[in-house]
Amino acid sequence: MITRQVRCGDVLIGGGSSVSVQSMTNVDSHDERGLVKQIRELHEAGCQIVRIAVPDMEAAEVLGRIRSQVKIPVVADIHFDYRLAIASIKAGADKIRINPGNIGGPERLRAVVDAAKEREIPIRVGVNSGSLEKDILARYGRVTAQGLVDSALRNLKYIEDMDYGNLVVSIKSSDVSMNYDAHKLLKEKTDVPVHIGITEAGTPERGRIKSAIGLGALLLEGIGDTMRVSLTADPVQEVVFALEILRCLGMRKSAIDFVSCPTCGRTKIDLQALAEDIQHKLQPLEAELEKSGRPGLKIAVMGCAVNGPGEAREADFGVAGGDGKGLIFARGEIIKTVAEENLASEFVETVETYCRSLKQQR
Repeated sequence: MITRQVRCGDVLIGGGSSVSVQSMTNVDSHDERGLVKQIRELHEAGCQIVRIAVPDMEAAEVLGRIRSQVKIPVVADIHFDYRLAIASIKAGADKIRINPGNIGGPERLRAVVDAAKEREIPIRVGVNSGSLEKDILARYGRVTAQGLVDSALRNLKYIEDMDYGNLVVSIKSSDVSMNYDAHKLLKEKTDVPVHIGITEAGTPERGRIKSAIGLGALLLEGIGDTMRVSLTADPVQEVVFALEILRCLGMRKSAIDFVSCPTCGRTKIDLQALAEDIQHKLQPLEAELEKSGRPGLKIAVMGCAVNGPGEAREADFGVAGGDGKGLIFARGEIIKTVAEENLASEFVETVETYCRSLKQQR
């Protein structure tokens, strides 16, 4: 189902637009310089929308000062105090995130809605497994997928009854199966754009797995208009991994399609080190290709001559390992044989030279 469309700054959410990537700052919300620096880093990594916690009026004032210094939409994350939501809206927030049930009652919620309506900015209604209302918990005896949906629909209705439909909804859980079931139920009940995520996914190692499974399953179901990967890590890692999920699903074009074999007994080269080294060395080129909009490259790093040449033939450039050395291919043709210790550098230089020649031809 195609959801309704809302606008967050210059980013369209829902209505068939591409899935946008979000993250959240983790520096002190009063640290203007630190916030600007981190938001710029997130933007450079590919983040399209950034959320900032607004715990007090000073933080709302800081939000207002940084808004003109960054180039991506800024969302104010509000809990409990409706005055902070209004102050953030007046300060220039492009969207606010609230839980209508804990904002202080109908009249205070209406004041927030009126302020958002005046500026025509969306409100994200956020519900998670730790914020369910007592009556819903009593109804089901515990946190359930249906309970998450009931809470979300109730809170959406509070605002829609105030004649405002510029909304986004999120119903996050740290339980991957429950998260999936809840979104499947929600999909049948509303056309409000959905922000997806696995809340409190954990450290990078475990959180990536949970997020890949949880978010990938939803996206393949056509659920999700905007997303965040939640990791206990530098938020730049959240953005990088979110983009990787979208690329793997074909929802974002990869500047470099990188394939490498899993190794076997035939492998006579340290393929893991080689593949990691090449991938790392090609990151600046990948970022440049993404910004330029030029056609992407397929890169193959293979362990031996059995599968290597075949895979490399399908790639723009490829490496096939040997015994302490490797062959560098370009579209199936052997370019050179290089010693293992120089293979990564020689290969990357070959790819970069090719890309420079294309740039000069333009």
